[in-house]
Amino acid sequence: MAAQATGRLGERDGQRAVVFERTFRAPIEDVWAAITEPERLARWIGTWTGDPAEGAVSFTNTAEGDDAPAAERYEIRACDPPRRLVIHAVNDYGAWTLHADLSHENGVTTFTFAQVVADAGMIEDVGPGWDWYLDRLVAAESGAPLPGLEDFHRNYDPGLRDHYRAVRAQLPNEGMPT
Repeated sequence: MAAQATGRLGERDGQRAVVFERTFRAPIEDVWAAITEPERLARWIGTWTGDPAEGAVSFTNTAEGDDAPAAERYEIRACDPPRRLVIHAVNDYGAWTLHADLSHENGVTTFTFAQVVADAGMIEDVGPGWDWYLDRLVAAESGAPLPGLEDFHRNYDPGLRDHYRAVRAQLPNEGMPT
């Protein structure tokens, strides 16, 4: 499977972020379900347990097999179904604030996903990963074969790193070290 880098530098709530977009010929409620319902989420990235009304859930990544981290607590910072979800977690890799925004026009739902990057060095690590996960989402929703972990290691990482190094270099005073 050919991998394509789609992330770009952007901003969410006044913080720099890497932003990605995917489109679906589907109702907004259907795409919302694909990114929020445990059984739909499990088809492409992982699942969660708990009661979102309590402000947090326990997320388990299932896409990475044995490489996946243990279940992690994800705090729900904003939830406006079916248009916006903001979650936050802290793990061994740092703090993760993730934004999911959906819009619908003329039969097409646009899913805009962003990860806030407090550490610019993370951009070249998270970019290829999110392209892989989001391509898995598109495949799961379209019925196409999902890119597997071997596709990630062969085609996404390190294949997309140059693009994300260039994204990182766009930041003032934070270009690549020599």
